[in-house]
Amino acid sequence: MSEPRTADQLRGCWATVLLPINSDDRIDMHRLADELDVLVASGVDGVYTGGTAGEFYNLTEKEFDAVNESCAERCRDASLPFQIGVSHMSPWLSLGRLRRARALSPRAMQVILPDWFPPSEQERVAFLSRMAEEADPIGLVLYNPPHAKVTLTPQQFGNLARGVPGLVGVKVADGDAGWYAAMREHADRLAVFVPGHHMATGIRQGAHGSYSNVACLNPAASARWYLQIITNIEMALNLELRIRRFMDAHVVPLAQRHGYSNQALDKLLAAIGDWADIGTRLRWPYRGVDIAESDRLRPIAKELLPEFFV
Repeated sequence: MSEPRTADQLRGCWATVLLPINSDDRIDMHRLADELDVLVASGVDGVYTGGTAGEFYNLTEKEFDAVNESCAERCRDASLPFQIGVSHMSPWLSLGRLRRARALSPRAMQVILPDWFPPSEQERVAFLSRMAEEADPIGLVLYNPPHAKVTLTPQQFGNLARGVPGLVGVKVADGDAGWYAAMREHADRLAVFVPGHHMATGIRQGAHGSYSNVACLNPAASARWYLQIITNIEMALNLELRIRRFMDAHVVPLAQRHGYSNQALDKLLAAIGDWADIGTRLRWPYRGVDIAESDRLRPIAKELLPEFFV
């Protein structure tokens, strides 16, 4: 069984596992294995499954098990920490995923709050307490994205941390300096993970790391950037400015103008980086970005972010 995790043990740049989807909407497990081989050799601090970019909401339970068993096997062979996202819109299916994933001994379990009807504070504590009890001694990381039915404030994160000792981290969209100050005040018991393209700013403000969308572009370069953040913050902030410039000018507009989802953009980043044969297809009924967009954007990314194409 995995050793118990605490907030001060969770930090760094973690890369998500993306699902290669064939034209018949099946997961290509051979391409997934090749992707995992690249990830475990990249130098990231860990790998995780079952985030939005991993399309957790669109997996059968059999597929959930197969993806996580493949990830766990490769990470154990490489002595690389891994986390498993056991999230599901149904709390009962999420609990079932957690029970099965526990046998794989991940470093932490990522989970969302029940997502059909917004849970009250009492219901949030009840849900996370049950999940933490079942996961023990593995800690929970609460994934609370902006599109969740309930998006929590720093004080609410702090209340949950005090009410659920097994909750050790949160994965969130960050805010301004006031938001970071409030997180330091109310949620200092938790490891705070912010978006990848804000990682340098976040760590300077007290965050612990990122479950990184930027690692989709190039996991090895993202791992090097994290090391730069902790050794030369000014250079790291300069790189962050260029990463944000690329995202704001060339990636985010695809969502704004054409309605592409965050997971579609993450797969597009991986196609631009071209470090594994993942493709840009999302599973039905969701649509990915045309692969031709990656060919169009790659030269722009290379010019602005040469560190990601070494």
